[in-house]
Amino acid sequence: MKRIALQSARILLVSAALAGALGAQAASYPDKPIKLVVPYPAGGSTDVLARTLGQKVADSLGQPVIVENRAGASGNIGAAYVAKSDPDGYTLFLGTSTALSVNQSLYAQLPYDAQKDFSPIVLATMLPSLVVVNRSAPARTMPELTAMLKASATPVNYASAGAGTPSHLGGELYKRMTGAKAAHIPYKGGAPALQDLVGGQTTYMFAILPEAMPLVRGGQLRALAVTTAQRLANYPDIPTVAESGVPGYELLGWYGFLAPAGTPADIVLKLNQAFNRALQDADTKKKLSDMGFEIAGGPPQKLADMMRSESAKWKAVIDEAGIKLD
Repeated sequence: MKRIALQSARILLVSAALAGALGAQAASYPDKPIKLVVPYPAGGSTDVLARTLGQKVADSLGQPVIVENRAGASGNIGAAYVAKSDPDGYTLFLGTSTALSVNQSLYAQLPYDAQKDFSPIVLATMLPSLVVVNRSAPARTMPELTAMLKASATPVNYASAGAGTPSHLGGELYKRMTGAKAAHIPYKGGAPALQDLVGGQTTYMFAILPEAMPLVRGGQLRALAVTTAQRLANYPDIPTVAESGVPGYELLGWYGFLAPAGTPADIVLKLNQAFNRALQDADTKKKLSDMGFEIAGGPPQKLADMMRSESAKWKAVIDEAGIKLD
């Protein structure tokens, strides 16, 4: 009994020492620059989001946040790099909905497990899409588009930014929920897809708002609906898909910040607070809103829940449509 008591005492002492060390680590964190990995090239909207929030977090924490672009394989390269990094809070990941909830169903093998290899920090922003049609399309409302596609004798072409992208999956979800007859035409990016849509080579597209809205404002495309659950404050006259005859429909690109799994909880909390402060900064909110982003924020669990629910949702769509990228 005495030996057991001594062993228990030693375990308690070691646990207390470790807890004290972790607490001291969190208290002094950060004491060097933080690397923020972006899984897309410099200059795009994801990169701008990272640099905008990274600068505010740097100001808040008193250490530089250095953005490192590790592009390729639909975000898999950057995700795998961070997943294998030390869980010390000095390597972070700006994850996208594609990397965190879609790729696991598109690829037979991934070099990371989104559910197990990361510690969620914060759900940062959402990026809505628009359902747009070319000006010669007879449909002027979302119900008219749905009716047209269901009545068509042959599948009607819809464009996407590429196989497995949100614009593709959004189109497949719409087909699944309405029974629309539609044929997917993939492009290498949103810009060429929209260009051919304007030219009439395709009929409609689920396009991200920042890319599609300038063409709507310029009179080259017609916006039928937004893909959010609620109407957007900046565009209150555009109805949602859900209120336009497809109840429950929602398509969102979303972005979250994560650390490698095993990062101390105190450090995750400190980062969560810093990112939430950045997201509530007035200048930052305006800049991101002007880019088309919707501000999210909140506790780490909000991002964890989003990853879990979106993974299940898109797996069902991907499996039914038979979409595979390898």
